[in-house]
Amino acid sequence: MDEVQLAAHLLQGGAALLPTDTLPALAVHPTAAALIWQLKARPADKPLILMGADLAQLRQVLGLAWRQEWLTQAEATWPGAVTLVLPFEGAITAALNPGGGSLGLRVAACAPLQALLRRTGPLATSSVNRSGELPALSHTEALRQFPALPWLEPLPWPGASGQASTVLAWRPDGDHPGSWQVLRAGALPPPGS
Repeated sequence: MDEVQLAAHLLQGGAALLPTDTLPALAVHPTAAALIWQLKARPADKPLILMGADLAQLRQVLGLAWRQEWLTQAEATWPGAVTLVLPFEGAITAALNPGGGSLGLRVAACAPLQALLRRTGPLATSSVNRSGELPALSHTEALRQFPALPWLEPLPWPGASGQASTVLAWRPDGDHPGSWQVLRAGALPPPGS
């Protein structure tokens, strides 16, 4: 589907396959997040990522105060292959991380995806694979795994790294403000490495 048609599909609660700068993504509107767990047969205790077009869009949607350390890290690594896990609570966190007190956020360096996200707002995302299987590395593999789902045209998608994003989590540190912890070293080396 083209960008306009796919945006309408997503806003109506459908799932879709999208390009990113790392791995293809399975995406839905945050209010339809349960569909990803269902499609992937994924345990509900594995959270999803909220992907936005840019930092400003994510800040506006979440409507919560951001610490300066979070803004500095986001500005240094976005758009790019870094997911930031921040201690946010609220309706979107409850939808994407049931029972959790944090939310994974990302802005991918993929122009077609960013254009779509400007139409839809942030989307709940996960890699394209059934739970326990290897993720799709290309649009061909993504379409083979979920042939009934629509995808963002045109094909082929822009080149991607084929590696999952690096995941950095903000961890409070007692009386101190906190620090970043690497949860997964991925497509980019963690800061300071």
